Amino acid sequence: MAGTLVAALEARQVKLEEGAFHAEAEGLNEVRDGLPVLTEIRVRYRLRIPPGTREAVERALARHSQRCPTAQSLEGAVTVSWSAELEEIA
Repeated sequence: MAGTLVAALEARQVKLEEGAFHAEAEGLNEVRDGLPVLTEIRVRYRLRIPPGTREAVERALARHSQRCPTAQSLEGAVTVSWSAELEEIA
């Protein structure tokens, strides 16, 4: 999902500075019939964005999971969610 989001930002000409993009993923498992099964993935983004780009970034965030091949492949089997913290830099 992170790669899909970066591509969506680039398509919208949002240029992030070095170190301005951070993604953290957490997977949750349930034990089913004695086997650990991945049931949920949570992705947390922290982005430091240029002034005046919040609307474009929010649009990219809103659509990126629908455009992500991995998220779409997991649909129905694994719940994929995301959250984002945006900070405008001067």
